[in-house]
Amino acid sequence: MSARICVSILPKNIADALEFIGKAEKEGADFIEVRMDALEETRNLSDLPKSTKIPLIATNKLQSERGYFAGSEVERQQTLINAAKAGFAYVDVDFFSSKRNETLSKLKQLCAKTFVSYHKYDGILSISALENILDEQINSGADICKIVLTARQIEDNLPILSFVSFASTKAKLVCFCMGEQGKTSRLLSPALGAFFTFAALDNNSQTAAGQMTIKEMKAAYRLLGIGQ
Repeated sequence: MSARICVSILPKNIADALEFIGKAEKEGADFIEVRMDALEETRNLSDLPKSTKIPLIATNKLQSERGYFAGSEVERQQTLINAAKAGFAYVDVDFFSSKRNETLSKLKQLCAKTFVSYHKYDGILSISALENILDEQINSGADICKIVLTARQIEDNLPILSFVSFASTKAKLVCFCMGEQGKTSRLLSPALGAFFTFAALDNNSQTAAGQMTIKEMKAAYRLLGIGQ
């Protein structure tokens, strides 16, 4: 039983990104998500994967997804394609994007591994609904399926963790609940088969509600006897 951690960073420029990547590397991150939506410029993107052996994930969130990108969908997807060309190991494509299948096809040609991400910011879903989303993600050709929900009460974590325990046998899956009440599934999902979970670099660097720091998560895993 092991728990891999992806540190999510929100750099404003390439210099910020290089600094944050270096810090995440020192903290022992297994993956690093680079939020492209906050970048003020994307020149020299190739400097980022060249700076580390840790696999980088490119993500570009819209304002409606609690992100910062305000351009067109064509521009958003082009930024992700540019990241793949620059050497990012993984690229995250939004489940609801009108350009999803087109972007996935282009990314496959560039030999980048792909996430298809579903987010729900106002609650959880039934197991049958989760299964339908997962099936669509798998059928789209996603290498990793990401389903992130929002816990309103601590009990909301239980069906999500149950889903992870069997769904992770069908696909590489990242699945947990956001929010203060979602910390249980954030922490325990990898122990039940999830591909990894997300953490913040430090207390001032949260990129989503309920994120713990990588230090906090590693300390919790040590206490629980969950391997790293």
